[in-house]
Amino acid sequence: MNGLINRALQWLVRDSYGEALWRGLVEALALGEAAFEPLMPCEPEVTDRLLSALAERIGRAPEEILEDLGTYLVSQPRTEAARRLLRFGGVDFVDFLYSLEDLPDRARLAMPDFTLPEIRLHPGAAGLYRIELGTCPQAGLRLGPVLVGLLRAMADDYGALVLLDHRGADSRGEVIEVRLLDAAFADGRAFDLGAGPVAR
Repeated sequence: MNGLINRALQWLVRDSYGEALWRGLVEALALGEAAFEPLMPCEPEVTDRLLSALAERIGRAPEEILEDLGTYLVSQPRTEAARRLLRFGGVDFVDFLYSLEDLPDRARLAMPDFTLPEIRLHPGAAGLYRIELGTCPQAGLRLGPVLVGLLRAMADDYGALVLLDHRGADSRGEVIEVRLLDAAFADGRAFDLGAGPVAR
């Protein structure tokens, strides 16, 4: 799993900050190409070192970088497969929220070695949803910020206006609150369930 996370970070850094910064990180940390092979086992501490070094280089918190990663996974052409996997969750953002509990199983069908933590959705009144994200010992890091970035990008994808709040983490996992202000705030990105992505 960490090889896949590392590869996604590699794409994010190259596309957002440039090849030179990426090469500098890899050389400073003495990381080999195997650390970025999605299907190869990789120690979580490698991902932690990479994230910490990147945060120091660009002057941002690791949690902010992980949130950017979640957004990146949905919004970039090279990761269109991730967006399609998520969009199959429903025709609007509310459907998508209800499909989150099935996401670990759907991801496992696409990538058998990729284990996402358990996700539980608790709908409340007035468009408030509470998402409980379990721990993921295999990754060695908290995935809540990634999910926040992903939710923000998916809300934009569906044209929904939302407020997101990462409520913290404990030994059981993390909690994210989603307040849906307007499910049809703007035109979403075009998507055809029966075909490839449609340009608008």
